[in-house]
Amino acid sequence: MSRMIIVSNRLPVKVSKDEVGSMLFTPSEGGLATGLGSIYKNADNLWLGWPGLFTEDAAEQEAITSSLFQENMKPVFLTEEEITLYYEGFSNETLWPTFHYFNQYALYKKSYWKSYEIVNQKFCDALIEVVQPGDTIWIHDYQLMLLPQLLRKKVENVSIGFFLHIPFPSYEVFRLLPWRKQLLDGVLGADLIGFHTYDDMRHFLSAASRICFVSNVHGEINTHNRTVVVDSFPISIDYEKYAGIAASNEAKSREIKHKQNLTDQKVMLSIDRLDYSKGIPARLQIFDLFLEKYPDWVGKVTLMMVVVPSRDNVEKYKDLKEEVDLLVGRINGKYGSTQWTPIQYFYRSFPIEDLSAYYRMADVALVTPMRDGMNLVCKEYVASKLDQKGVLILSEMAGASKELSEALVVNPNDKHQVRDAIYEALTMAEEEQMEHMAIMQDTIKKYDIHHWVKMFMDRLAEVQNKKVEMETKMVDKLHKKEWIDRFKNSSGAIIFLDYDGTLVPFSKNPQDAKPDDELHTLLKGLALLEHVKVVVISGRDRHTLEKWLGHHAIDFVAEHGVWSKFQNEEWKMSTPLNGDWKEHIAPVLEEYVDRTPKSTVEEKDFSLAWHYRKVDTGLGESRAREIISHLKFLAVNMNLQVLEGNKVIEIKSREVSKGKAVSRIMKDFWGDFSIAIGDDETDEDMFRAMPENAYTIKVGELSSDANYRLKNPKQVRQLLQDLIQGS
Repeated sequence: MSRMIIVSNRLPVKVSKDEVGSMLFTPSEGGLATGLGSIYKNADNLWLGWPGLFTEDAAEQEAITSSLFQENMKPVFLTEEEITLYYEGFSNETLWPTFHYFNQYALYKKSYWKSYEIVNQKFCDALIEVVQPGDTIWIHDYQLMLLPQLLRKKVENVSIGFFLHIPFPSYEVFRLLPWRKQLLDGVLGADLIGFHTYDDMRHFLSAASRICFVSNVHGEINTHNRTVVVDSFPISIDYEKYAGIAASNEAKSREIKHKQNLTDQKVMLSIDRLDYSKGIPARLQIFDLFLEKYPDWVGKVTLMMVVVPSRDNVEKYKDLKEEVDLLVGRINGKYGSTQWTPIQYFYRSFPIEDLSAYYRMADVALVTPMRDGMNLVCKEYVASKLDQKGVLILSEMAGASKELSEALVVNPNDKHQVRDAIYEALTMAEEEQMEHMAIMQDTIKKYDIHHWVKMFMDRLAEVQNKKVEMETKMVDKLHKKEWIDRFKNSSGAIIFLDYDGTLVPFSKNPQDAKPDDELHTLLKGLALLEHVKVVVISGRDRHTLEKWLGHHAIDFVAEHGVWSKFQNEEWKMSTPLNGDWKEHIAPVLEEYVDRTPKSTVEEKDFSLAWHYRKVDTGLGESRAREIISHLKFLAVNMNLQVLEGNKVIEIKSREVSKGKAVSRIMKDFWGDFSIAIGDDETDEDMFRAMPENAYTIKVGELSSDANYRLKNPKQVRQLLQDLIQGS
């Protein structure tokens, strides 16, 4: 029976020792542990990660492993040096600042990278010990970006999901990483890659395209004969949990206690972990600006600022802590009095009941990070406002802003905008507060953490089912026997055959892909069958097809449907076309030829093609991405289509396609057996245009609308040979 294996840097429990050396197992309060708790504890499922304890003692490791196994967990033991270099180093001093757009803080140390590789391999080795065919593996976050590909190389028949819990930066920022390609290749080992927002997804696809030279269609990447799906899944909180705690007597009594010193005060709440991405100094400066512009609020509003300690032994974080301390002291000294302290500052963590009390009593929540993957504090605040009175001020740089549009959404870099938003929040009518809060609560309640888990798991299952379906489409002996019988006994048969990549392999020089003797023999054999109509349907120009194959008693469709020629007839244009657009597009392609050695432009009657098969790997793919972006912009107003083939970019009119050509031919077809074989995106139109009872065959391993698939032109030729021999 297949299992679910969850993999993250940390397990959902922390193992530690008490004063006498006994093991302590402390559950995590994190949202991920809550959301995935019901999954990893079910049946034989498993959660794999670091237990949080340094120990090289074999007996202790065995005892911890045994205890955790009872709770469906498997530990990966790491050394102090590995945590220093892999976690504190590469993960938090290289990836974290880069992914949060603070690349000026990023450290590019080779020792960090080597340790990151070693630890990812250590996780892979631990997984291999327990993984079984058919298992589903869900890998989490930036600490394990190499793991999907490492696992893919070692294990077959598993489904791999990867989710990034922090932002993914734009290409221009991500490209600064020296190990950018290795990281992308690692993540692309997954079947499904998830992000919090569409923007993160878009940035990843752009980076993958420009660094790994893999294109995508609607978020699906075809790479290494696999389809990788990329999508966005906004994470959330356990709404009922936070609403329930807020309704508890414990939270109410703590609220009363905390409010004792804040009589007749409006309360603004700020809760963050100490990190430069959270924008804490800027928030304090904004509060200063607010009190300066709106002096009537002096003595009437208090900012409760909770900063949870984090990495304050690291120099940058130590400096940040000092800056926050100085700002708090300066503002309290500037505006405070014996009766009023503007900022109630707490540098420590609080139990969830205290946080719930703070959420209940806060009139305004100030959540203004400079960059955040999602930010769940704002969702916890909304879920805790049982009376629906309160206002959320939310940074547009947080992923949550895409969902909570009823908040006062601000740009944290525009201090005057945030300052005025504070005034708006403090003076907002209760009726309006309740209206906005109700809408946000409905959103979070509907799309909670459990919905997020289900949404990702359902999508991963869908991707896996599609992969299995593709595998079952491979043409085997049983298919061939059925086809041969139907073909032989049919009243009439029609066979549509693409040329390049289908009948012949691709060649460095497109003009070298001439038909060989074997292909001539096959086409001649098919043409001799009285009940069979053969149509070679290609993107090549009509002159080449005529020169290479014109002596066979077969039909032709050239330039993806522009021209057609039936036996004993002349070439005819399928629809009136105008090629004037070429004088605008050709100079663009020629410019890229000048910039890209060994690339060429092929001009056909009503299309243009830019070939880069001979271009050095990397350069050609990079130029192709540029051309596609450039031409799609130009093509919009010219009714043109930009097609991406195997090492070729082609531009043609939208008025013609292989699908339209096939539809016209099939109208006059009188038989009861039809088959279409092709290998690239242009052939998908042909597959969709074929009748329901037709056999459509994709050559290659990529996603397709075809019913069946063959691996290469060699298998295509064998199938045609079998049809001839069986007739």
